[in-house]
Amino acid sequence: MGHLSTHVLDLMHGCPAAGMQVSLQRIDANGATTIKTLELNADGRTDGGPLLDATAMAAGRYRLVFSVARYFRARGVALPEPAFIDEVPIDFGIADAAGHYHVPLLVSPWAYSTYRGS
Repeated sequence: MGHLSTHVLDLMHGCPAAGMQVSLQRIDANGATTIKTLELNADGRTDGGPLLDATAMAAGRYRLVFSVARYFRARGVALPEPAFIDEVPIDFGIADAAGHYHVPLLVSPWAYSTYRGS
């Protein structure tokens, strides 16, 4: 059963990015359409299951947008204006709607990394 999930780790504080806002968008010839926007739980993951479950999974192009500067400012981090990293958009493709796609983000106010997780 296919699904899409994410997990964000705050490398500055060494913890999950609880409260970070994330938007999931579908990208097609007409541009990006927001499917859902949510806040990550205490473990830096989504509540209530995956971003896309087996019934919603479809092959295509997607984007996750992570509100990084907003998150760090809420944690009391003094960031310059504008912030070096404001939002992190990650564009990715789902080729197999029956597959498990996990998109982790490791982030600080100054750098980030991602990969296809398991």
